[in-house]
Amino acid sequence: MHTPMYYFLCHLSFLDLFYSSNSIPKMLLDMISTSGGRISFFGCMIQMYTGLYLGENECILLAVMAYDRYIAICFPLRYTVIMSWKLCKNIIVVTWVGTLLLTSLPAISSHHTFCGGNKINHFACEVLALLKLVCENTSFDESMIFIGGLFTLSVPFAFILVSYVCIIVAILKIHSVGGRKKAFSTCGSHLTVVLMFYGTSMAMYMGPIKNILEKQKFVSIIYGIVTPMLNPLIYSFKNQEVKKGVRRILITNIQVSLIQKIRV
Repeated sequence: MHTPMYYFLCHLSFLDLFYSSNSIPKMLLDMISTSGGRISFFGCMIQMYTGLYLGENECILLAVMAYDRYIAICFPLRYTVIMSWKLCKNIIVVTWVGTLLLTSLPAISSHHTFCGGNKINHFACEVLALLKLVCENTSFDESMIFIGGLFTLSVPFAFILVSYVCIIVAILKIHSVGGRKKAFSTCGSHLTVVLMFYGTSMAMYMGPIKNILEKQKFVSIIYGIVTPMLNPLIYSFKNQEVKKGVRRILITNIQVSLIQKIRV
């Protein structure tokens, strides 16, 4: 388990945990509360920028994981040299710090007056829903969202596609069927998560901002709630090493419990 792939997967798990915890507890509380789903302005801003930061971080991290799979399959003999622990840790630090700067700069430069009421047409404080309440011209904010989407959605997604094209070419050169199956199995779970997360996120943030449809609230449920919930299941069911590890733990626990019962 002490490999770069699981190191990045560990960070992805923490991201999913914090990302879903940013909005789901408040949403569940609003569903059972009689106060009508109230939130303070400061709390709304914190929720919005935290969600943007964690979402952008996950976009970059998924691209890093694609690069890790590319090195592992295309350069297997040099994998441990290229993906050294020093490089992996530096990548994580740059990812966390870089996305923090990318998220905080628009927050520092933008000051708006809200006059469109105090009701958000969303279950959480999404930036696109909040723009509907702004009095001034929001062209600058829309441009910032589009530019941010290019850096955190389009560019990483294009990088992932190029990586998987190279991976597929390398896999097709493998003569044994077992080798091809093993190579595909290591990429299947990551590719499934990428399609779910990037597909819904790009539909939300890279489309026409001025025409926010009602159904986009359900799109945000997929990348904000469903995808983080399914990530552990997808990686567990599609990864043979995880299956073997869970099976080994279960067998060990059963053996220990049987030995304790026999002693009693």
